[in-house]
Amino acid sequence: MARTYLDYNATAPLRAEARDAMIAAMDVVGNPSSVHGEGRAAKTIVERARAQVAEAVGCKPQEVVFTSGATEAARVLSMRPEGCDVFVQDTAHDALWSHLDLSNVAERPFGPGHTLAMGLANSETGVVSEIPDRLDGQFAYGVRRADYLLLDVTQVVGRIPFSFSWSGADLAICSAHKLGGPKGVGALIVRQGLDIPALATGGGQEMGRRSGTENVIGIVGFGAAAEAAMQDLADGKWQQIEKLRNILESSIEESAKETIFVGKSEKRLPNTSCFASSGWKGETQVMQMDLAGFAISAGSACSSGKVRESRVLRAMGYDAEVAKSAIRVSLGPETTEDEIYRFAETWLKHWNKHRARAA
Repeated sequence: MARTYLDYNATAPLRAEARDAMIAAMDVVGNPSSVHGEGRAAKTIVERARAQVAEAVGCKPQEVVFTSGATEAARVLSMRPEGCDVFVQDTAHDALWSHLDLSNVAERPFGPGHTLAMGLANSETGVVSEIPDRLDGQFAYGVRRADYLLLDVTQVVGRIPFSFSWSGADLAICSAHKLGGPKGVGALIVRQGLDIPALATGGGQEMGRRSGTENVIGIVGFGAAAEAAMQDLADGKWQQIEKLRNILESSIEESAKETIFVGKSEKRLPNTSCFASSGWKGETQVMQMDLAGFAISAGSACSSGKVRESRVLRAMGYDAEVAKSAIRVSLGPETTEDEIYRFAETWLKHWNKHRARAA
């Protein structure tokens, strides 16, 4: 049975450009920290990738710290002094929420001051948040004020225009595999001049901010994928993807008018549709569509395979019934119009069966 992949927000298929770059990097035998020719060759391709990622994120190359992914990069939130809180956006990813109650573990925090951590685009709903302005040196978060801003731009880079340099943020986190790079590599972006403790201590790699021999092959793949993703964005590829997303929602809404499309009236990522049919569990829908040959999800993929009520939808004000019934369809550059129509047709067949059983 032919498979249709519609879960790009969980991970994107590896781009050909990234695969080719990684295969070539396998023949570079040197350690980037070595001073001999082989080491310099490895260092050269790592620095080229750093420049490619910097171009995609809109920052300076020296502001890019390579990590094992966005989750590791978010560890910077735990490096704060006692009394300096982290305020986390209620719809933020668990990678940010997990640092909310951690105690001080840093000898040299990047404080003093409070930090606001937020996702620029939500992975479950695609809703894009407004970046708060810095007023009198602080960011407003409800009634609270923060001195530093960390943005999770994992779902944003290569999909919508973004530049770290104009965002006003102090820190940002992202992952390679969301834009067609390999899994297990990401980056922490640190505003030039901001002094932070090391994510990992040891040999002092990554400008002393993340020790450990660099994952050269993964980093090179990250750089190649970032460059290719930005070319897609410049070529208008994501505008075409948005048209497909709109076709999907129109096709479903035409027959299943009571379907709730989350964030439809708000600014969203062009590829993401989160919708719910109250009373029909999202977990059931995911399994039924999987058996029919379509890969979708019911929320974030970072819960070790668990499907549960969406914390994000509850935070947005939806009741538990809707939160349990939501699924996410996320498209990518390889998605075709035929796949969208076939998915809508298949989903509606199962929706009609569900309605018949519930009647």
